[in-house]
Amino acid sequence: MKFLKTLPVVSAALMLHATPASAQDSRQVKEPQTPAICSVLPAQLESGKAESTDARAPDTRRLQAAIDACQSGQAVRLISRNGKTAFLSGALQLRSGVSIVLDAGVTVYTSTNPKDFDRGNGACGTNDDKGKGCKPFITADRTQGSGIYGDGVIDGQGGERILGKDESWWQIARRAQKENNRQNVPRLLEVTQSDNFTLHRITLRNSPNFHVTLNQVNGFTAWGVRIDTPANARNTDGIDPISSRNITIANTYIRTGDDNVAIKAGNNGPTENITIRNSHFYSGHGMSIGSETNGGVSNVLVDNLSMDGTTSGLRIKSDVSRGGLVQNINYRNVCIRNVKAPIDFDTHYGKDAKGSQIPQYRDIKLEHVQVLTSGRIILQGYDASHPITVRLQDVVIDASSAIQREHLQLLGDASATAGKIADAAQSGFNTEPANPKQCDQAFAAFPDNVVTLKRPQLDAVAAQQFSYAEVLKYAGMPGNEKADPWDPLSAPIAANPDLLPDYIVDAGIKADDVHTFNRVQDAVSRAIADAEKKADKSKRIYILVKPGTYRELVYVPAVDSPITLYGTDATKTKISANLDAAVTGSDYQSRFASQFNKTHASITAMYESLKDRPALGTFGTGVLWVKSRNFEAKNLTIENAYNKDVGNARADCPAGACPDAGVYAQTKMVHHQALAVMLDGADKTHFDGVRMLGFQDTLYMRSGANGETARYFFNHAYVEGDVDFIFGDATAYFYQSEIKALGDRGNAYMAAPSTNINSRYGFVFDHCRFTHDGSTNSLAGKFYLARQWFHNERCTPYGVVPVPGYDCQLGQVDVYAAPNGTITKKTLESVGKMVVMNSVIGAHIHPLQPWSDWNKYGTLPYRPAQYSSDDYWANLKASKIDPVKQLGYPGPMAPMRVFLAELNNTDE
Repeated sequence: MKFLKTLPVVSAALMLHATPASAQDSRQVKEPQTPAICSVLPAQLESGKAESTDARAPDTRRLQAAIDACQSGQAVRLISRNGKTAFLSGALQLRSGVSIVLDAGVTVYTSTNPKDFDRGNGACGTNDDKGKGCKPFITADRTQGSGIYGDGVIDGQGGERILGKDESWWQIARRAQKENNRQNVPRLLEVTQSDNFTLHRITLRNSPNFHVTLNQVNGFTAWGVRIDTPANARNTDGIDPISSRNITIANTYIRTGDDNVAIKAGNNGPTENITIRNSHFYSGHGMSIGSETNGGVSNVLVDNLSMDGTTSGLRIKSDVSRGGLVQNINYRNVCIRNVKAPIDFDTHYGKDAKGSQIPQYRDIKLEHVQVLTSGRIILQGYDASHPITVRLQDVVIDASSAIQREHLQLLGDASATAGKIADAAQSGFNTEPANPKQCDQAFAAFPDNVVTLKRPQLDAVAAQQFSYAEVLKYAGMPGNEKADPWDPLSAPIAANPDLLPDYIVDAGIKADDVHTFNRVQDAVSRAIADAEKKADKSKRIYILVKPGTYRELVYVPAVDSPITLYGTDATKTKISANLDAAVTGSDYQSRFASQFNKTHASITAMYESLKDRPALGTFGTGVLWVKSRNFEAKNLTIENAYNKDVGNARADCPAGACPDAGVYAQTKMVHHQALAVMLDGADKTHFDGVRMLGFQDTLYMRSGANGETARYFFNHAYVEGDVDFIFGDATAYFYQSEIKALGDRGNAYMAAPSTNINSRYGFVFDHCRFTHDGSTNSLAGKFYLARQWFHNERCTPYGVVPVPGYDCQLGQVDVYAAPNGTITKKTLESVGKMVVMNSVIGAHIHPLQPWSDWNKYGTLPYRPAQYSSDDYWANLKASKIDPVKQLGYPGPMAPMRVFLAELNNTDE
């Protein structure tokens, strides 16, 4: 910073006018919450192809129809779909209480056809003496509680050629300036005689004229808004409150071709109670009040503002043609640089103005204002009878600035009430700022408006490969699968007939242990033993489970006879056990040994494979463990009850550290894995109407021996959990099912596929719903559809780990001993595949990147999301592992293989 001068700190006792009540919005303003959604409209245009034609803009009618059909208090949501992200619309009218939500990545383009905005006289798109021939793009007239929300963009296309003309909207505006007439161009948003209108996070850009005007509005909030229009675009004010009250503009970024903000008060009344806080201005004409002030402007707070490159900085402008009283204006914590007139309070704005409405500025206070570069300081009252009264505290200007002051009452400097000082050097102000570091972090770069949408979409050809029939058609070893068609929807349980049971389980009867049983496991055991005695082992065995809660484990070993386990009502028929990965073998024995005393040897062998472990680990916790091919289950609930009694997944605490469930809910400890269902190489398993309940790792689906394909089909299923709760390396097709996320984790993942790179398919979800168990207002966008399970990782070759000497190379084992490690080809090739089609994706899922990396960059378990085999190749090429020399690949896979993708989904 150059040698700076400061205007003097003055005592409040010397003030000439008492300070009125606090200068700011009288409301208690918090960050807005997005309203409930009444309808969802998908984009039908590709970005960059939103071109107007002689016909009216294609989206106007359906947008307006959706707005008109929406109930008060709700919003129309605009989403992208199948790579289409754009809307093209003419003038829209918001109804009272109805809002619009634009998803990130969505752009609504305004039409360049003037007919879409014309008021009926054909003037829109021309210049004349009136300049009122166009409707705004969006009008909110006499509304209450309406707004525009979301991370999308409204683009006014001001620089695009007007349809049928050789000029853009901006060019005819510039021509009107030369010809001394007015341009007929549309504003972007006009709010009139309305209450409590909201703009939240939205980006407005390239408006043909003013971006936002407020006329006689009571209650307006712009929070996190970006306004982005070139500096040479004429009359493109950012936000203009006019004859309005209770206005808050917070956390905004504005660069434009005219006033960044212009507070005005004309014939319709005063403007008062305004807060502009925590914002950044770039190109534009500054933080302005005026030029219409004849209605009176009062109670304005500008706090924590940076201006970089505006023509004017803090500006009050008016003249005798439109002047009035401007009072109780407080500028606080302002940083200014590269501005021609950093402080510009002028009562002679129009040099040739005529009239009797004398501007009067009083009770103007500047606190902690720093001007870091030279510029003109203008403090010009109207005359000796109408001086500007200003109180200054720690106001710093550059040493070479020119100060022009006339008819000024500078508090604490009575001698400065008249006369001019044109040379800053004569002023004598040379005190350094009270806080030299105030502006060190004040200037922020304009936020990048480029949205990276990581949601690859299937094209029509690729989509055919993920149909139900294709996915379930192939079996065999990865890369060498053969056609083995399977159609589970043709099975008897899919048609929901009255099945004839061979065995019945009913906890409420006296069992004979021959055909009737009190425990499910006993029925399975007897069925297997009986089937071994039969010559025809292909006949399916049906076991009916009557309503009740069966607190037991159920193991189904690999046997020749297919088994169907079914109930009549899944909500009333539950198999439940409490078993987590930390349970010791001895504890497992004490709790469950009695269930396996008399079971079939194949079932007992499954139990014995776990009972002597120091800890069961994830894969020993399945409540239902199935190894048998062609297994079926219908209308059952399978629950791992671990922590279900407290209803909180993170209820693991050290002894004595969690005295009640409320404290449990506040802990953020990683809890133990607990499977409800483990499908273990059980090809052609079919679940229909089955509910699977758990928290972490609810459903595990494993391929067969040596990675052989195992296919699993879920129809009308329900799966709930809180992290990685659908996972494995098998092929699974979920149809017409609900996938529900539980709890309040900061980050959570619905699925964790670990599909081998050579396997045809991983997980496919078709006509499913991804839901959450409660309000998502605070959790919106914090969950993910999936992260690709980085199998048995011990070190990562993807990126830099902050360990001195760190190195991770290809090896025979997955191992890491700091700072060196090796990773196997098998682990690298566990890429994970998942496709979601024709499904509804809840607001808890991240809208831009629903597919997550596996852990964070810079950590040992890190791997970036890989959307295709091309990504796999590129990641290897960027690592220390050569895919050709070390892995033996001839080159990238051709054709490219899809790993993660979507098709025709709807975001809630």
